[in-house]
Amino acid sequence: MEAEPTEFLSDRETEKVISRIVHNALEEDIGKGDITALSIIPADFETEGRIIMKEDGIIAGLEAAYLTFTTLDHNIQFEKYFIDGECVKKGDIIARVKGKGRAIISGERVALNFLQRMSGIATATRVFVEKVGGTKVKILDTRKTAPGLRIIDKWAVKIGGGVNHRFGLYDMALIKENHIYAAGSVREAVHRVRARYRDIRIEVEVKTLDELHEALEVKPDRILLDNMDLNKLKKAVEIVNGKVSLESSGDVTLDNVADIAHTGVDFISVGSLTHSVKALDISLLLNNKID
Repeated sequence: MEAEPTEFLSDRETEKVISRIVHNALEEDIGKGDITALSIIPADFETEGRIIMKEDGIIAGLEAAYLTFTTLDHNIQFEKYFIDGECVKKGDIIARVKGKGRAIISGERVALNFLQRMSGIATATRVFVEKVGGTKVKILDTRKTAPGLRIIDKWAVKIGGGVNHRFGLYDMALIKENHIYAAGSVREAVHRVRARYRDIRIEVEVKTLDELHEALEVKPDRILLDNMDLNKLKKAVEIVNGKVSLESSGDVTLDNVADIAHTGVDFISVGSLTHSVKALDISLLLNNKID
């Protein structure tokens, strides 16, 4: 039976983690106070800002941006004109933010950082997903995320149409080369995991077809075919014959992802979605000056 991808955190857990990330980002940026804004912007100055796309892409991170501004001032009004996951074009106004000028200007960089990074990840993910359209393959992310921002990065992958792999080291066993070496064999490594965690899903990484045969004997939930060429991937699919789901990983690019998908694997994990993200260009411009 095909193993299902790891589920994202529950809504309540997600909200708590993202709230903490936003608070940490604001504390990191503002510290004891925004010197420039406190000096220039009167405390009672009300303004409105437009958040504008500077290039085409998939928008993601609007909820994080909203939370950024309302964390600084709960009276801030944040009006969205798009929802996360929609296609946007250069020049589109994606949201307006209205309220105290100090809060808007002090939160601008943090809000844009979330929007730009998440939109970049979502856009890259959507391109990969479209490349494998018409096949059964699901595009997976990896743990190659920015430290402290994993939930943000994986959230953006989902918005872009990808599927989250395990969230961390605690929700799925992925037995890799070093684990197998330390245990002495695939069989022993799998045995040790099952002896300690009865209900956890297990994935085994293999690099050769001989290792694939060994992995099949212990019946994991998924097998990761690491850095195999197209011929080996096709052979692996034939050998497995649907007994277990297969994931391909290693040097996956837009140039080869469709070819990999057509070998018959079930999942393709793409580290570049999050470790090499190109942020989308987005800006915030105010509508009025200080009287």
